[in-house]
Formats: sequence, structure tokens, C-alpha cells
Amino acid sequence: MELYAHPFSSYCQKVLVALYENAIPFDFRMLSPDHPQHMDELGKRWPLRRMPLLVDDGRSVFESSIIIEYLDQHHRGPVRWLPESADAALTVRLLDRFFDQYVMTPMQRIVADYLRPAANRDPHGVAEYRKLLDSAYAWLETELAARQWVAGDAFTLADCAAAPSLFYADWVQPIPESCGNVRAYRRRLLARPSFARAVDEARPYRPLFPPGAPERD
Repeated sequence: MELYAHPFSSYCQKVLVALYENAIPFDFRMLSPDHPQHMDELGKRWPLRRMPLLVDDGRSVFESSIIIEYLDQHHRGPVRWLPESADAALTVRLLDRFFDQYVMTPMQRIVADYLRPAANRDPHGVAEYRKLLDSAYAWLETELAARQWVAGDAFTLADCAAAPSLFYADWVQPIPESCGNVRAYRRRLLARPSFARAVDEARPYRPLFPPGAPERD
């Protein structure tokens, strides 16, 4: 298999966690200006040019959640990404969407605002995204009570989404002290070998973080 991705991308890290958890072999196709051939290949296979993209025996699979479900179906390992129970699987999918929509997205909007010329920045929009993150933290604080992982005792697709979401979101809108469960969960995610590996592989790219990466984690 081939994964077209960048190690500093949050959505790429989400997929890397799943690949590393089950020790699935793959070739990494770096998406960067230094590898224009990979960018060309991405564009041919997925005209929207969004990463990550998984290619398996000529089949293109895109969107991080779909890629992980694809791996669960076609390259199953000891760690299952969705429970067998249909209701439990819905809970995992819901939490996956929660992290993508209400943590990852506002984080990315805040970061994107730093890339705009100063005259075109949107302080009102950024303030709203920060409020959304605070609301997400508060909701998650209750959900995580007495849970090791976000959907229960098992590490699932939802945790793959949570790891990079909370990792980067805490950089732009720190998780408050009042959300002790969320802060502890983030620490558990960082200690998970699969995500720790993804974080370490991305360290050389921290100067690219527009707001400035904090000297921690």
C-alpha cells in the first residue's frame, strides 16, 4: 500500500495511528514541494488534492475516517476500529465526527487565520472558533468521566481522530485546568506508542506551524 500524506498534517496523523497500531506495512509518499511527482500522482488519483490518500492494489481510498474503516475491513489487525455491535459502532462514528467537526475544524480555522494578510484577518471568526473549542472541551470533560478511551475501554477510530485533534487544538486554545479529564486523556494519547511515533516523525516540521509551536509535547 501507498499513503500520500505529510507527517505534520493532523488528518494524516489520524491514519498513521491506525497503520502503526496494527503494524500494517505501507510506503509513505511525501506530499511537499520537494516531491512534485507525488503531488502530481495525488492530483491524478484525487482531483481535489486533499490528503491523506491511500492506494491499495490500484484502488484509491480518501477521507481519513473512510481510510481507517477500509483498513478495518481489508487489512484487519488485533486492534479493531469499530465495535461489532451496531449501536456501539454508531457511538464510535459519532465521536469520530465530533473530533473532526468540533475540534479539528475550529483548530484549523484558527491556524488558517494566521496565514492571511493582517488586513484580511477575521478576529470575530477566530473568537467564535475559540468558543466552539471551549464548548467542545466542556462536553468532552463529562463524556470522559471514568473512561480510559473516549468510547470506553477499547482504543477505536474515535481515538485515532482525537489524538491529533486535541494535540493541535491545545496549542491554539489551551485545554483549561477545569477540564482535568480532557487533559489527562490527551496525555494518554501522547503516551500511546502509535501516536507518539507520529508526533516524533512530525517534530522537524514544527517551525511550519503558523501560530508558533509551543516548546512542549
